Amino acid sequence: MKNIFYFYYFSTIIVFELYMNIIDRICNAESTAFSFEVLPPLKGNSIEKVFKTIDTLKEFDPKYINITTHRSDFSYKEVGNGLFQRVNERTRPGTVAIAAAIQHKYRIPAVPHIICSGFTRSETEYALIDLDFLGIRDILLLRGDKGKHEKSFNPTDNGHKNAIDLQQQVNEFNEGRFLDGSIREQTTSFSYGVAGYPEKHEEAPNLHTDLYWLKKKVEAGASYIVTQMFFDNEKYFAFVDKCRAEGINVPVIPGLKPINLLNQLTVIPKIFHVDLPEALTKELQKCKSNEEAKEVGVEWCTMQAKELKEKGVPSIHFYSLMATENVKRVAENIY
Repeated sequence: MKNIFYFYYFSTIIVFELYMNIIDRICNAESTAFSFEVLPPLKGNSIEKVFKTIDTLKEFDPKYINITTHRSDFSYKEVGNGLFQRVNERTRPGTVAIAAAIQHKYRIPAVPHIICSGFTRSETEYALIDLDFLGIRDILLLRGDKGKHEKSFNPTDNGHKNAIDLQQQVNEFNEGRFLDGSIREQTTSFSYGVAGYPEKHEEAPNLHTDLYWLKKKVEAGASYIVTQMFFDNEKYFAFVDKCRAEGINVPVIPGLKPINLLNQLTVIPKIFHVDLPEALTKELQKCKSNEEAKEVGVEWCTMQAKELKEKGVPSIHFYSLMATENVKRVAENIY
């Protein structure tokens, strides 16, 4: 009888913690929380690689796991006789299903990304319905990147042009309203975060304008902000100070990524529009191989994470793509 009591007691705790939203899990953590991000497998590939990443990092008690979402993009496929057909294809589908699989297998809250880019309002509504049925109530709302075929971002027909428009749809869904005006049987309580850019978004004319729109996202209902990766902690601390000065008072979660390859010295600034500090650049320029660059990346990221934790940040989010073992080494030094 005693064993049965303990089983139900601890099962109740697990279920309760699973259904706590992300902001509560972060705020209730005894010290700086840990989280990371996984990438859905390519179409036709197994989910086992995702599970392997989680198995590697679950020992550090992740409060949640983010799952990135990729838009459909155009490509050209040969159809014979030297002819090619333009097709619209999503190379990494299954974000909602992967979130459900993670939450079922590991009992760790999964946070799928919901993006504007490449999705219609109806597709977003169907995703929200599926997530609601699956009991997944935490999401990260993002505009998303432009398509590979685009010079600048263009919303999909009947899609959203920015994250605030996407937030409005989620808010109305939470209130029980569908796109067609019909009413749902019950309301939902999706809780969501948004992105922030310590070095400003690449399309923003300046940081002040970027902060103006970030405040609008928080006013629209975002409960936390997770930042783009950065490699200079001073830029994060300055960003938080400016957020507070603007009246943005939700948690600002720093996003870190340990450099893993030598070519990331030039690739990361180009793709993610962030600066690498001079001291980090000099160390990477001395490297003769990816293994040497990896060691520099782990050491630098560990230094960043230690300082952030000492300063009392609520949580640290790790971008683990192609760097799972590196994130593990950093976490072993910090947690």
